[in-house]
Amino acid sequence: MTTPIDFLYDFGSPNAYLSHCVIPQIEARTDAEFNYVPVLLGGIFKATNNVSPAVSLQGIRNKPEYTQLETQRWLKRYPVEAYERNPHFPVNTLMMMRGAVFASDKDYYEAYVNAMFACMWAVPRKMDEIEVFAAALDEFSLPKDDILAGIQMPEVKQQLIDSTNAAVERGAFGSPTFFVGDEIYFGKDTLRDIEELVGGGA
Repeated sequence: MTTPIDFLYDFGSPNAYLSHCVIPQIEARTDAEFNYVPVLLGGIFKATNNVSPAVSLQGIRNKPEYTQLETQRWLKRYPVEAYERNPHFPVNTLMMMRGAVFASDKDYYEAYVNAMFACMWAVPRKMDEIEVFAAALDEFSLPKDDILAGIQMPEVKQQLIDSTNAAVERGAFGSPTFFVGDEIYFGKDTLRDIEELVGGGA
């Protein structure tokens, strides 16, 4: 029996990207099936009085360096083909996340998610510029005109707001956040716990 797992993600989170890279491996080893739920990380931060690590780590001696070391250990543990810090970070992900909402019931949703994560953390670019966003849609053979129109739809904008608010109500305070049933797991490192929970081991 398939175990559904909600993955609350925002393309602006490097740890969400790293999780995204590992999820197919976990799905192949277990009966887990990850349901990708787009949320707006800025909205979650505002609602929970949280801030991004880029802000919270400022001025702390040694911790940013340790965070980078931890990332390198992760990359050694799991084969991630491409990862590069985005030189334009922070990037406003509103367009991309509205695009994810619009694409979520389309047959190209997986391709869209793969493309947007790649454009942020594999071949990073400044994705909050409309020209760059549109060019990326063309590059990855996605329906540019439909998506550009879709991100302007009031119902798409509202759905992203509703999804973000629902995430906060469930207990989310950042991304990546996972839910196995009502049980919450935060951070890419909890994927090991999730895999053990659904029976695949680590």
